[in-house]
Amino acid sequence: MTPPTAPVLDVRDVRLRRGTREILRGVTFTAGRGEIVAIMGPSGSGKTTMLRAIAGLDRHDSGQIAVEGGRAGMVFQFHCLFEHLSAMENVCLAPVHAHGVRTDEAIRRGRELLAAFGVEHRAGALPRELSGGEAQRVAIARALAVDPQVLLLDEPTASLDSDRCSELGTLLLDLARQGRTLVVATHDEDFARAYATRTLRLTDGMLTSA
Repeated sequence: MTPPTAPVLDVRDVRLRRGTREILRGVTFTAGRGEIVAIMGPSGSGKTTMLRAIAGLDRHDSGQIAVEGGRAGMVFQFHCLFEHLSAMENVCLAPVHAHGVRTDEAIRRGRELLAAFGVEHRAGALPRELSGGEAQRVAIARALAVDPQVLLLDEPTASLDSDRCSELGTLLLDLARQGRTLVVATHDEDFARAYATRTLRLTDGMLTSA
């Protein structure tokens, strides 16, 4: 018998407090390779905080978060590209300055990612010169530039029309087929139903159903 594969993402009894309010209250779930896990819930339920805790941007108070390879890439709701840097410079920033990748290697990888997402022709554009869809694709390329096994996306369909949502869904399915694990915080029931392999629901910081 083939032994079970260890989860790529393992979240166990995670609690996170801000002041007197407990934002996450004992959240536990796992995600396997190639899964697209949707985290749904009303505003304030803890979806974005959960993503930020997985990415290491918010420190949790107790519990454990284990990510294969030790890192997760995050795409923020409003992209958060550095406005003074070109698309290519945004993609290359973390590999060069945080991970010590040679500049020429980072640029080569950046070109591959931008080409894969159909925005290589916008490599020299500043964020204000990009459309919303282009900025989102550049943000995804930036998150993948350090080759994380887990990709986190916060409300990725919030500013997209139906055609762009379909394009995004296709892109995420392609990433999942390549073996990436994706965790998507979203209010979009239709998007989750169409593209997620599993849906988790947060209510007041607690996982209420899966």
